[in-house]
Amino acid sequence: MATKVHMEALSPTMEEGQVVKWLKAEGDSVTAGEILAEIETDKATMELVARGDGLLRRILVGEGETAPVGDVIAVIAAADEDISEYDSGGAGASAAPPPAQDASEVTEVGAAAPATKAAETAAAPEVNGAGNGRIKASPVARRLAAEAGLDLASVAGSGPGGRIVKKDVEVALEGVGPAAPAGTPAPATAAPPASDADYEDVPLTQMRKTIARRLVESIGPVPHFFLTVDVDMTRALEARKRINAMLEAEGRKMSINDLIIRATAAALRRHPDCNAHWMGDSVRRFNRVHIGVAVAIDDGLITPVIRDAHLKGVADIGVEIRELAGRAREKKLMPEEYTGATFSISNLGMLGIHEFTAVINPPEAGILAVGGVEDTPVVVDGEVQVRPRMRITMSCDHRVIDGALGARFLATLRGMLEEPATILL
Repeated sequence: MATKVHMEALSPTMEEGQVVKWLKAEGDSVTAGEILAEIETDKATMELVARGDGLLRRILVGEGETAPVGDVIAVIAAADEDISEYDSGGAGASAAPPPAQDASEVTEVGAAAPATKAAETAAAPEVNGAGNGRIKASPVARRLAAEAGLDLASVAGSGPGGRIVKKDVEVALEGVGPAAPAGTPAPATAAPPASDADYEDVPLTQMRKTIARRLVESIGPVPHFFLTVDVDMTRALEARKRINAMLEAEGRKMSINDLIIRATAAALRRHPDCNAHWMGDSVRRFNRVHIGVAVAIDDGLITPVIRDAHLKGVADIGVEIRELAGRAREKKLMPEEYTGATFSISNLGMLGIHEFTAVINPPEAGILAVGGVEDTPVVVDGEVQVRPRMRITMSCDHRVIDGALGARFLATLRGMLEEPATILL
């Protein structure tokens, strides 16, 4: 019996996935548990494994194409098994109906074909629309072509076995035309180079789609308000220098951001009402502190989580966040490594930002926006002195955190950063 390969929910918030790479080709033998493909989710690139044995008879969603969670993206079956139902784009796929077919349609992949036909195929690759052959195209490609009124018979496929995929249709619609076989001269009326165009529409990545959806869920429905404190970082910088001198022999070092994470965790332990989630009909107050740390990557933003940050030393936090951030940029984080934060921090100080506000990541009740440490003239004991200062702005969900509560939390955090020894109290 054929095994349908579904687009699986590979992360807790995943609604659709993009096929980055098929690790098996049509006709390859597949064993249950083998890795079939690499799928880009909303946060990372994950591996999709086979759930059955047989041959990979059909790939319904090509590389670079997306499909909603639950859609059939490929079919595993025995070589002689009838899978003709998938030739029109797969079960449940939203696609335009295929062109009318007659009895002389092409032989199914995996079925025994006459020797003369095999020889013809080897000598000259099949062109979509040539003769009476079935046009092989992914569901997404069929839908795009149908919406644009494009005849798929005029498009050459670049997917497995000459299958037409999304990018082939997009190229054709741009006026560049289908990818021609090697040796075919370019048409005389080619479209101008992309660099001469007035603009370029860049498709959204899975991560950017999720960021857009989550921001709409946050900045509108969540009643934000903002509190800002100015912190004297003199002692924090001195503490960092001393700690790094001790860590140098171990090949480790501590950053100011590591100290901020540790101080925030300690402050949340003293103000547990800020270490909370809005649950709709209740407020969930956490006894453990899991800090989400915003990390910028090519496609957007991801927040690896430092679990039990209140129990870890500053140097250990530094090692962990750098390891997580490195794998985040490679899209290799596991779901449990970027979900479950009780509170978050976003630091843009290293990019020269003096002060900003951050958007709360629901259902969390707060997030800190940390600016850079800057030498600033201030009045100390009646005299003007230049001190390293840093601004921290807390975004609060007013349904959970009132102004006085947020102010007390920030006062505690500021005191810990201005005298780091108090973090351990």
